[in-house]
Amino acid sequence: MDGNSAMDAKTTESLTGAEIVLRALADQGVDTIFGYPGGAVLPIYDAIYAQQRVRHILVRHEQGAGHMAEGYARATGRCGVALATSGPGATNMVTPIADALMDSIPMVVITGQVPTHLIGSDAFQEADTVGITRACSKHNYLVKDVNDLARVIHEAFYVATHGRPGPVVIDIPKNVQFAKGTYVGPEAIQHRTYNPRTEPVNHRIEEAVALMAKAERPIIYSGGGVINSGPAAAEALRALAKATGWPVTSTLMGLGAFPASSPQWLGMVGMHGSFESNNAMHDCDVMLCVGARFDDRVTGRLDAFSPGSRKIHIDIDASSINKNVRAEVPIVADCGKALAAINKAWTKKVTKAPDLRPWWKQIDAWRARKGFAYPASKTLIKPQYAIERLYELTKGRDIYITTEVGQHQMWAAQFFHFDQPNRWMTSGGLGTMGYGLPAAIGVQAAFPKSLVIDIAGDASVQMTMQEMSTAVQHNLPVKIFILNNEWMGMVRQWQQLLHGERYSHSYSDALPDFVKLADAYGCHGIRCEDPANLDAAIMEMIDSPKPVLFDCRVEKAENCFPMIPSGAAHNEMILGKITGDEIGEAGKMLV
Repeated sequence: MDGNSAMDAKTTESLTGAEIVLRALADQGVDTIFGYPGGAVLPIYDAIYAQQRVRHILVRHEQGAGHMAEGYARATGRCGVALATSGPGATNMVTPIADALMDSIPMVVITGQVPTHLIGSDAFQEADTVGITRACSKHNYLVKDVNDLARVIHEAFYVATHGRPGPVVIDIPKNVQFAKGTYVGPEAIQHRTYNPRTEPVNHRIEEAVALMAKAERPIIYSGGGVINSGPAAAEALRALAKATGWPVTSTLMGLGAFPASSPQWLGMVGMHGSFESNNAMHDCDVMLCVGARFDDRVTGRLDAFSPGSRKIHIDIDASSINKNVRAEVPIVADCGKALAAINKAWTKKVTKAPDLRPWWKQIDAWRARKGFAYPASKTLIKPQYAIERLYELTKGRDIYITTEVGQHQMWAAQFFHFDQPNRWMTSGGLGTMGYGLPAAIGVQAAFPKSLVIDIAGDASVQMTMQEMSTAVQHNLPVKIFILNNEWMGMVRQWQQLLHGERYSHSYSDALPDFVKLADAYGCHGIRCEDPANLDAAIMEMIDSPKPVLFDCRVEKAENCFPMIPSGAAHNEMILGKITGDEIGEAGKMLV
């Protein structure tokens, strides 16, 4: 029986373990996987060769496969899948697994393992994958019996996509891939002990609405959980903001859940967030936190975080409630369902809320400070200006943005604006340099006709640069827009502020010629260093049918502001171009 007929056979048929893997993936609705072959997964690759339903994209490094699966998952809302061999193949996958866990990304990672009788013998390319990934995955499995394999795969997708999403690892010994066993379909299979709560408790909803109805200086603090919950959650957030008239801010991961074009949008909150959002968070009296976890990049100094507010915290992960910041009203539930319940209760019970005009007057005063302002230049491309022009020239297009990690990431969050969810892919919790390029390839694989741009830094992009070869091979025309300042920009900024301008190993003395590198890979290279030529160069990038490496030479010493120094409060932001004295004061606050 060939692979295609095996795919179409009844779910009770006897199949090899490798065939079971492909059959289960197809039955889970998987159309694309990202992987790299090796000895311990050759039976699975043989099964891939024999079928048509699941497309395989060959990467150049297993880390790239994991980030591609993440990008695919975040853009589509479906579970991403990555495949790697045993030993170094599995260990190379650890970074994207940890990244997906921190950012709540649904992903199933399948790894090969040495035959069961060799486990523990230090066999060639053996590693304790289950032990290694235990701390950085949501759940993991070692499958020793082929008759358990189909159930485990279906369970893995259930665990990865239910409750707080995350990565699940399935480690499959090579002899299990060769063995024959019974295939069972995904119908009614779920993890036997994992049943996360999704519906909110009614009395908590009533407590939340009662507190909200008295708020005079309210704010909605939204996070990536709103996007993970699906389109209905984003719609419910927008409906609640409209009904209440409350201002809305967001974490880095939550951008796009609420439209940036709305006058109620205050911008991103946190270390490099907007002046108005951070001051509003500090001075609010009631905070509705939905789908965010009060991480340190948002809160700053915990004992000074929003000291006068009472907090409502909605999160599907019970362990996130009261973990960092105490909430007066905890709501463990799916974001979308909790927001829908609050909307219904608000409409039914609140007839007259406090007058918010004084609060909005204060917010408008903070807005007038123009915290994202930067000095213009006619001779140098300012990185902020580059992002602004990129946004204006792509506005209205079917576009997805990924980023690497560093200053360029923060400038992208500040100056590129999103009105819809699932259009912004970045590494938040783990801060993984090298994430953006392979993530963009994953997005482009899901949406081959869309414009996919990785806003990159010259240091980060080199971490996974080899994946340009993947883009070329698979005709995925990703655009890599590099803000090249010849530094590890965020490292340099902190060395300036904290370490007395001692720039220890943060300058890139031997950068490649990105245009020549693009030519070597068979893609299109562009370089621009004159602001007058920037628009034309960006349009050349957009119009190219090939993958593009765009070397945008920006001002080398530009810092990313506003900035809340680590260990400072929200109302202690550093704004704009600062003096030497202020640098000294800022340095004292950095820890």
